Amino acid sequence: MSGYKRMRRQHQKQLIALENRLKAEMDEHRLRLQKELETHANNTYIELERLAKRHAAQVDKEMKSVAAEERRIQQQIVAQQKKELTSFLETQKKEYRVCRDKIKEMGEDPCTPKEEKQERLSRHKETMQRSQAEEEAHLLAQQRLVYDRSCRALKRRSLIKRHEFEQEQLREELNKKRTQKEMEHALMIRQDESTQDMEHRQLQMLQKLRIELMRLQHQTELENQEEYNSRRQRELHRKHTLEQRQQPRNLKTLEMQIKKQFQDTCKVQNKQYKALRNHQLEVSPKGDHKNILKSLKEEQTRKLAILAEQYEQSINEMMASQAMRLDAEQETECQALKQQLKQEMELLDAYQKKTQSQMETQHEREQQKLEQKISIRRAHLEQKIEEELAALQKERTEKIKHLLERQDREMNTFDSESRSLGFGSLGSLDFPKEDNR
Repeated sequence: MSGYKRMRRQHQKQLIALENRLKAEMDEHRLRLQKELETHANNTYIELERLAKRHAAQVDKEMKSVAAEERRIQQQIVAQQKKELTSFLETQKKEYRVCRDKIKEMGEDPCTPKEEKQERLSRHKETMQRSQAEEEAHLLAQQRLVYDRSCRALKRRSLIKRHEFEQEQLREELNKKRTQKEMEHALMIRQDESTQDMEHRQLQMLQKLRIELMRLQHQTELENQEEYNSRRQRELHRKHTLEQRQQPRNLKTLEMQIKKQFQDTCKVQNKQYKALRNHQLEVSPKGDHKNILKSLKEEQTRKLAILAEQYEQSINEMMASQAMRLDAEQETECQALKQQLKQEMELLDAYQKKTQSQMETQHEREQQKLEQKISIRRAHLEQKIEEELAALQKERTEKIKHLLERQDREMNTFDSESRSLGFGSLGSLDFPKEDNR
């Protein structure tokens, strides 16, 4: 029994040690999964920060490119207008010289007084110069208007490009966020599946150890019971053997007791015989004494012979009954022990089957509990993923909406300012393209 208790304590220690080891393994597993999620979150943050910096650099580069494009086109417009002005001034000079020559020809009339010729010439020169000055001013005003309108149109085109660039960058940012979130969800699903595998494996290990320890326990209980049965049978066999050995001595003792009783009875009869003999001799004539003594002696001898025969028969009957009683008692004890050991073995078997069934029920309950736990955790995970995707889609919709609304306000404000400045529609202007020669 002490060895059995020691074995039970050792089995309990093994189970506790395995449970502690599996718990430590699961804690380490969960810590590793948490670190994986944190690493992914940090990488996502770094990726988004890198994307934001790249976007800022792209914006700066694009704005510089747009500004350079505006300056190039403005310079081309200014150069074109300078050419137009130079050509216009050359034409005016030619026209002025032609008109001057015509006036001189008209002034060669000898009939016209010199003062009148000078006055007419001065008047034509003044009229032509004023006309040319007005035409030059009109041209410059037209050029200024074209320049201002072109600059305004350039700013509108730059605004449109900036809006398109902002939309592209926002789409890239939102797509990046969705990609990172999908990667995070895939990682969470893989981690959940990994946790499921570990939970199933650990439960199998724990249940396998319980089954093995119960098998050893049942084997030990059966061996102990069989050893106990053998010991009880050996003890009963030794007891019966000892009783068989002691029976002749016991019978001898009983025989001596019967003989002693026989001797005591003989002594009593002798005393009775002597008393009867003396009485008969006293009351009988002296001549009859011889016959009386003979007759009493024969009677005494006959009675003693009968008594001896009775005691001998008693001894034989006692020996026979004692032998039969011992055999019967020993057979009864053997059957009782056999029945007792059989009942104990049946009780042990029933107890082991009961504990086996209880353990199987416990294992089924643990398996069902684990499956329920896994199902609930997976449902929560799927719900979390669905909620995060919905929140991400909502954020995407709101950001796009806010951006388009802001850009629409900016464009409307710009067009309103353009109309207030008198430029009208600016969407149909063509600009000279960069000469790459």
